Amino acid sequence: MKILIVGGSGFLGNELAQRTATDGHIVAATYLTRPGTTAGVNWLPLDVRDRTAVVDLIGAVNPDVVINAAFRQSDWVTTAVGAAHVAIATSGNGGRLVHVSSDAVFSGKAVTYAEDCVPDPVTPYGAAKAAAETAVQVIDPAAVIARTSLIIGDSGSPHEGLVHSLAAGSMDGVLFTDDVRCPVHVGDLAAALLELANTDRAGIHHIAGADAVSRYELGCLIAQRDGLDPARLPFGRRADTDLPGPIDVRLDCGLTQRHLETRLRGAREFVQ
Repeated sequence: MKILIVGGSGFLGNELAQRTATDGHIVAATYLTRPGTTAGVNWLPLDVRDRTAVVDLIGAVNPDVVINAAFRQSDWVTTAVGAAHVAIATSGNGGRLVHVSSDAVFSGKAVTYAEDCVPDPVTPYGAAKAAAETAVQVIDPAAVIARTSLIIGDSGSPHEGLVHSLAAGSMDGVLFTDDVRCPVHVGDLAAALLELANTDRAGIHHIAGADAVSRYELGCLIAQRDGLDPARLPFGRRADTDLPGPIDVRLDCGLTQRHLETRLRGAREFVQ
C-alpha cells in the first residue's frame, strides 16, 4: 500500500514509519520542524494548519491510507482544525483515514470509559481532541478514530525521559500516585492502527494497555527496567494540587480488542 503518516517525526509517527517501511509499503511521512531518520521513507514538510498545503500534499502523494498522528498540546489549530484539514483532504482524495485521538477527551468522573461514552473534556487539549473527533466523524464517517492513552516504548517516550530526569535530580516535579491511565506500548499501538487501516471498520475505537496504573507506579516500573533507583522518584497526589485535568481515566478496550490480532499488553507486562 501507499501510506502517508501525518506527524511522522513524533514518537508514535516514527514507530509507524519504521513498521510500514520494513513491511515493504510505499511510505511518506510529514514533519513540522525536522524530518525523521527512518530510511526508506519520503519525508515531507507540512503544517497541518495550512488547509491548502494539506490538500495539495495529500493530492500529490495520493495515499491509500492516511494515519494522522499530528498534534500540539498547546495549539488548538494544529490539534483540532488541522485534523479537519487532513480529513477533508483524505476524503476528497478517496483515501482511508485513521485518526489518532486521546483519553484526554474525558473528565475522569466516570473513571472507566467505553467507546460509546460522550466526551466531556476538562482541559483545552482535551477539548481540541474532542473537536477533532467530531470534525473527522462529520467529514469522513468511514474513518477510524482511535483513542489511546500514555504511549510508552522501550526508551525515548516523553514519560520515560521524565522518569530519568527525576531520578537523576535534573528536573523538579513529582509523579502522581492518584493520576491513573492505561499506558500502551508504542509497538502495540502502531500494530493495532495498521490492522484497523486494513479493515472496513469505522468510528471510535479504544486502543490502550490492559493495566490501569498511576504515573508513579509506571515511573517505578521504568526505573526498575532501566537500572535506576525507584526510591529516588519524587511522588505526590494530583488531588492536592491545582493542576487542571482528569485524575483517573481508564479506556475500556474490550470491544476493539475482540477485532484485533494484536494483543494490547499492560504496562506491568511490557515494561520489563
